[in-house]
Amino acid sequence: DVFIPQGKDMGAVTGHKVVVQVTDFGGPERKPEGIITEIIGHVNDPGTDILSIVRAYGLPEEFPDSVLKQVEAVPDAVTGKDMQGRLDLRDLQTVTIDGEDAKDLDDAITLSKKGGVYTLGVHIADVTNYVTENSPLDEEALRRGTSVYLVDRVIPMLPHKLSNGICSLNQGEDRLALSCNMDIDENGNVMGHRIAETIINVDRRMTYTAVNAIITDRDEAVMKEYEAFVSMFEQMKELADILREKRKKRGSIDFDFPETKVILDERGKPLEIKPYERNAATKIIEDFMLMANETVAEDYFWQEIPFLYRTHDNPDPEKMKSLATLINNFGYSIRFHNGEVYPKEVQKLLANAEDTPEEALISRLALRSMKQAKYTVANTGHFGLAAKYYTHFTSPIRRYPDLQIHRIIKENLRSGLANKRISHYDKILQQVSVQSSAMERRADEAERETIKLKKCEYMSRHIGEEFDGVISGVTNWGLYVELSNTVEGLIHVNQLQDDYYHFDEEHYELVGEMTRKTYKLGQPVRVMVLGTDKLLRTIDFIPAKSLDEE
Repeated sequence: DVFIPQGKDMGAVTGHKVVVQVTDFGGPERKPEGIITEIIGHVNDPGTDILSIVRAYGLPEEFPDSVLKQVEAVPDAVTGKDMQGRLDLRDLQTVTIDGEDAKDLDDAITLSKKGGVYTLGVHIADVTNYVTENSPLDEEALRRGTSVYLVDRVIPMLPHKLSNGICSLNQGEDRLALSCNMDIDENGNVMGHRIAETIINVDRRMTYTAVNAIITDRDEAVMKEYEAFVSMFEQMKELADILREKRKKRGSIDFDFPETKVILDERGKPLEIKPYERNAATKIIEDFMLMANETVAEDYFWQEIPFLYRTHDNPDPEKMKSLATLINNFGYSIRFHNGEVYPKEVQKLLANAEDTPEEALISRLALRSMKQAKYTVANTGHFGLAAKYYTHFTSPIRRYPDLQIHRIIKENLRSGLANKRISHYDKILQQVSVQSSAMERRADEAERETIKLKKCEYMSRHIGEEFDGVISGVTNWGLYVELSNTVEGLIHVNQLQDDYYHFDEEHYELVGEMTRKTYKLGQPVRVMVLGTDKLLRTIDFIPAKSLDEE
């Protein structure tokens, strides 16, 4: 409790969510004191809950005046001056493929095939044309580091006029791009590539759903609607399969987790929570973006130019050893080479667990044993992708590192980097990598918290109902159970009333003292929803009666 003296409360009443600045931390006998600096809204008002998380993580909402002023001067259409000296690719059949509700379309694709060689063009919005170095827009973008996608809103890195306007590769509009055109053989090897400043015009804005209906379901109505594009989508699928197979051979790990999709009504109440499935079309885009990212990273690594890389360190051997012990309980093993684990071993483990009841669990345990990917100035490789060279080139609308390397690439293409510019980039990139990695963490945490909050709110309407789930975590205080809709809750050890349970640390299971009954990872259970706590964002389950009677 923080005490707010009279007159320092901005007129807040009981039930208001507020931001408090602490003025005195109090002592053993007195409470801390503070003043209210903002009223977010009433606890029951739509959106107040998410806004509280926005405030808690210090996510910036409004853009400063200096930024808005700079944006005003940005043209709504590409000018003749901007087109000068660019490679004109407007004649190529070009598509964007995104989710239905995406507004910031930052990547477009072209593809053709001749004599067994695919020519893949990955065309990325040329954001740096409008966001110039050290301008208010640039400083604000660096401060934000990334766009944040919360369940009911996006907090963009760049103002909408750019992200949904001139920088978005909208259908039928001339747009400036930075393109990576690659010639790829039928084994997935890049035989040659060209990175260039280009001008493109998107023929069709496609959705993952429509492309998937063409390449997977062969839906006649959809195929007729996009007749002129069908053969290109078929070639895309061919090439994507080749690229994925090649990555798989070298040991790239594909954590195919269902992300959570929360569907809200207009008041922000969760109507449905379900796993967000990847389909063949989402994978095509992933495969092509990975290819472009690797190609650009390798090119700039060998040019020995200051650059930002996306790196993923090898896992900690200790964590891998405990993973090995854990999966051993399920009859799986993982091989070590001189105390190290290669990506291929993790990939094999996931492949062996595929389509088993414990698949999601093994994936999660493996993922938890990994380090987090980050941005660095040294290219130390990407363990998860089993890639020697990797960067983030494909999303400059929503990630600052991509924007930063676009600037370096363009300067290098135009005039080469003089010594003065090399030392300039050497000086700033370390800070950019640290800031970008930190902002990415903040965004991830805020996104996770908003999803947890909505899950909690959703399950509060299902108290007393029964669900089937799988044990996703075992601790000495109880069992975590995940339901098929990705919601996770806790059965507190006190709720297991048929026996006294001990936590067996080595096997990650709870064992009943008298009955020797065990609860272990991956085990299917039926639970009843006991309650939820929106403040702590937790959900409590108890074992459903039918479970004990079986």
